[in-house]
Amino acid sequence: MVQWDDMRVFLAVAREESLSAAGRRLKVDPATVGRRVARLETVFEAPLFVKSPTGYALTDAGQRMMGHALRVEQSLQEATEEMVGQSTGLSGQIRIGAPDGVANFLLPQVCARIARDNPDLDIQIVALPRVVSLSRREADLVVAVSAPTAGRLTVQKITDYKLHLGAAEAYLRSQPVITEVSDLSAHLVTGYIPDMIFDKELDYLSEVGVERVRLASNSASVQFNWVRTGSGIGVVHDFAIPSARGVVKVLPEQISLTRSFYLIRHADDRRLERLNRFSEALCEGMREEVARLEAQT
Repeated sequence: MVQWDDMRVFLAVAREESLSAAGRRLKVDPATVGRRVARLETVFEAPLFVKSPTGYALTDAGQRMMGHALRVEQSLQEATEEMVGQSTGLSGQIRIGAPDGVANFLLPQVCARIARDNPDLDIQIVALPRVVSLSRREADLVVAVSAPTAGRLTVQKITDYKLHLGAAEAYLRSQPVITEVSDLSAHLVTGYIPDMIFDKELDYLSEVGVERVRLASNSASVQFNWVRTGSGIGVVHDFAIPSARGVVKVLPEQISLTRSFYLIRHADDRRLERLNRFSEALCEGMREEVARLEAQT
C-alpha cells in the first residue's frame, strides 16, 4: 500500500533531482530518501528514476507517477484549507520563482512586509536566470517578464516597469562625454550573454543601439554590479538604481524601455484560498514598490 510520506519523498526527488537536496528540503537524511524511493519502486515494480549526469531524472513510469502524486498533493492542500478555514493571517510555506533581477532588487522588501503581517508564513524566493518550472512544482508561483501561451496556467499582469542605460557617476567623470547614442561606441558596455537569454523580453540590446558587449553575464545582478562599481555602462532596472549610490541614468530621453511583470500559477491552484490571498498581497506590494522606487530615479 502506498503511503503519502513516500509520495512526498518521491515529489521532492522529482523536483530537486537529487537525493541530498530532497533530504534537505524534507529535513531527512539522503539514505532515508533513497529507501523511500526504493520502497515505491518495489510497490510499483518499475524504476521511477534514472541517475543521469545532471542528477535523478524521471523515467516514463516516474512521469506517470508524477501526475498522480501532484493530484494527491493538491487534494490534501484543498482539504487542509477547507477544514482549517480562512484565518486572519497566512501560514505555511510559499515559494516564489523569479528572474534574479526582480528577485534581488524588488521581491525582498515586498516579501518582508508580507512576512511581517503574517507571522506564521514562511516565504522562499528562488532566484534563477531561467524559467522556473511550475509543472515540476519548483515553486508555488512565478514572477515572469512575459506571459506564457501554453500549459495549464493562470496568468495575471502585475505591473509595467522601466529600464534605462545606467552608469556610475565616477565612471562618467573619467570617460568621454555621452550626448547621443553613437557616443556609446567609445565606452565599455555591460550586458547579457546572447545565447543564454531565456525570455525574448530580455533581448533589449538591439533596441538601445549596442553592437558589442565587452562584459557579459546571464545574471542581471552581475550586470548591475559592473555598472555600480564603475566598470562600464549597461541597461539597468529603474527600480534597482536607488539601491546603488551614485548610479544615474544615461541618455534617458533617447533610450527608455518598458517591460511588464506577470504572476503565473498552476491552473489547479486557483481554488487554494491561501495562494489567492498571497498572490493578491504580492501583486499589490510589487505595484507599490515599483512606483516608489521608480519615483526616486
